[in-house]
Amino acid sequence: MFFFSILFLEHPTVSMLKSKYSPQLLNAIFLVAGTCIGGGMLALPVATSQIGFFPSLVVMTAAWIAMTCTALYLVEVGFWMKKDDAHLISMTSQILGKSGKIVSWFLYLFICYASLVAYTAGAGHLISKVSLLLLPFELTKDTGCLIFMALFGPAIFLSHKLLGKVNSLLFLAMIAAYILIIGFSIPEVKLEYLYRKEWSITWLALPLLLTSFSFQTMVPSLHPYLDHHAPSLKMAIICGTSLAFLVYLIWQLIVLGTIPLQGPDGLAVALQKGEAATHYLGAHVKNYWIDMAAQFFAFFALVTSFFGISLGLYDFLSDGLRIKKKGMGSITLSALIIAPTLFFAVTYERIFILALDASGGFGDAILNGIMPILMVWIGRYYLKKTNSSLRVFGGKPLLVTLLIFNLGALVLEVCMRLGHAASITDLTSLSQ
Repeated sequence: MFFFSILFLEHPTVSMLKSKYSPQLLNAIFLVAGTCIGGGMLALPVATSQIGFFPSLVVMTAAWIAMTCTALYLVEVGFWMKKDDAHLISMTSQILGKSGKIVSWFLYLFICYASLVAYTAGAGHLISKVSLLLLPFELTKDTGCLIFMALFGPAIFLSHKLLGKVNSLLFLAMIAAYILIIGFSIPEVKLEYLYRKEWSITWLALPLLLTSFSFQTMVPSLHPYLDHHAPSLKMAIICGTSLAFLVYLIWQLIVLGTIPLQGPDGLAVALQKGEAATHYLGAHVKNYWIDMAAQFFAFFALVTSFFGISLGLYDFLSDGLRIKKKGMGSITLSALIIAPTLFFAVTYERIFILALDASGGFGDAILNGIMPILMVWIGRYYLKKTNSSLRVFGGKPLLVTLLIFNLGALVLEVCMRLGHAASITDLTSLSQ
């Protein structure tokens, strides 16, 4: 955390001392980490299994730094806005003009709905599997999606502060299940599994790795949530992404070191079927409790990400459609989130990894990467915006470096979609 303070923030020591160490800040940290640790957590070791532990660690570190920077850029831009509850529509409209506003409308909705559909489909699949332990028959995935939305969809109606508290409880439950999994799995790790390396195809995992640290869609909502307190906003983002990185690191080590690549219960099969790593962990760690913990961990990871993305989308739609967040306005906004998400989750198969992969390459590279960089560049050096309580360190060199990084991810995704490069879901053919 201190390293990132020095690298990205001006006057880090003073800023940290002024931060509000409060339950509200802790809830914000858990919102950031929980939004990151969702579908990406479950899909990441499956998608990077062809690459290997050490190559994936390099790309994961680059994605972590890049996404942390662009999130801080969004916080900086947020301080330029006149409205207390200004979201991305207001930001892009004021800084990038009409064209930026149109692009942000399309990409924001694409990222959020793709993510929410993926989380709902994944949760529906988990519920259908767990139903065998409680019922004499197995529920379908579609029924599981309906149950998931009935249980957690109404949380969108809650105030942001109350939603943050609920999210924190679920996040702590997820971490408890995670610790249990790690404790039982460490003795099963085989070092030879971790030594496998395919550096030549490492770059293919970049779109999904960007998605694994994607939470920028809810960053504008953190502004009013933390009362526009700059040091608290810095800490929420830096600590939240650092926590997510640590959890990912250990998770990659456990899954890639425990589950073989090939075989009937190998990661290659999981990639072909588009299923989460937790479905296969229990087959290799012969322990009833770890299998149960894996299911609970996967479920809580999906719920916390669902909350984070829903919170950002709720505020985005309110800002863009100018709908007040109370009374019938709140009902309308919630319906606009729940109805499309549920429809697509029960309609399309294999949406779990495919939606995350697509949203990472296009949406995250442009909306969460390139657009915050352009807004900061134009705001600082052309519009001469100086009325910000936060200014991200690094100047033009960091902006240019991050722009090249995100443009590279975007070009990669375009090549994948045009068939000029294999996508992450095609990697199984490269290893056989």
